[in-house]
Amino acid sequence: MTAQSTKFADRKRALRLTAALIGVSVALGACKHAVVDPVTTAGVPDDYRQRHPIAVQEADRSIVVFVGRGRGGLSAPQRADVMGLAQDWLREGTGVISVDVPVNTPNARAAEDSLREIRATFAAAGVPPRAINVRQYHPEDPRHMAAIRLNYPKISAVAGPCGLWPEDLGPSIHNKGYFDNKQYYNFGCSNQRNLAAMVDNPSDLVQPRSETPAYTPRRSVAFEKYRKGTTTATTYPESDRAKLSDTGK
Repeated sequence: MTAQSTKFADRKRALRLTAALIGVSVALGACKHAVVDPVTTAGVPDDYRQRHPIAVQEADRSIVVFVGRGRGGLSAPQRADVMGLAQDWLREGTGVISVDVPVNTPNARAAEDSLREIRATFAAAGVPPRAINVRQYHPEDPRHMAAIRLNYPKISAVAGPCGLWPEDLGPSIHNKGYFDNKQYYNFGCSNQRNLAAMVDNPSDLVQPRSETPAYTPRRSVAFEKYRKGTTTATTYPESDRAKLSDTGK
């Protein structure tokens, strides 16, 4: 074998070795990519309070007052609804009360009479005139009865939406948490949503209320009993009357 043929063979072996090294590096890179993917996609919290958190935000409180063609003013139930909305606004309102009144409708004149009584009800409840914003609107669908709409913004607690099922509940290759005995995604969502809807003051979910003063008359009675050396516990003599039988006394 000549020197030229030997040099050509060495060069050929070097090219083969380089190609092999490139193939091995590509395979190792693919293995690393396959290992990293599941880590980056596992971002769903295990605690339902973190999956479905209760958010405190501003929402609308609204009622609708239906008005007929031939009669203005408010009925007794409507007057109670308007008074209740006014009292709620004094306690929780964060903006003005918007009153949407229909115009160019068959009941437009009756709606004006109802608006005057709504203003009088607000004044009786203590709502200042500057807190009422009257707006006119024309109904888009003539088949629906035009009504007076009242609403105002307030602080509200919300959670959800519920009913999302991104994974199977049973054993499946698509359910990563089944064999690990983890909670399914929608678990606890309805409880969080109901709690947010029932809470009276949304700030209670964030911070405790300040301590209220003690009830002085009841405290004085307990201190007087303690001074005399008698028991301070409350007795309920009516509890014995509810028993069905005197056997065993």
